[in-house]
Amino acid sequence: MHELAIAENVVSSVLERTDGRVSVVRLRVGQLSGVVPDALTFCFEIATMGTALEGAVLEIEEQRGRAHCRSCGEEFSMEDAFLLCPCGSADVQLLAGRELSVTSVQVA
Repeated sequence: MHELAIAENVVSSVLERTDGRVSVVRLRVGQLSGVVPDALTFCFEIATMGTALEGAVLEIEEQRGRAHCRSCGEEFSMEDAFLLCPCGSADVQLLAGRELSVTSVQVA
């Protein structure tokens, strides 16, 4: 379960940059990142035990996948990592959906 390693890295990064009790951590997680939000939330609770983040709420904003077709010029949404434009072209550039970033932290 790589979500535990991700949660531990998020906790470590937030602790390095804050001086106080953290009440909320907000993440942006791309739909195509391979991260399962429910598993990440569960692992976050484990990773925060005994830290200044213990009891903090993890809020996850899921970023939809978006791509641009170099053949027809269309920008379209993606539900999965199957890089194929509705026009049938595979000449596709991924624009969004693989993100995994801390967007904000609320200190109590």
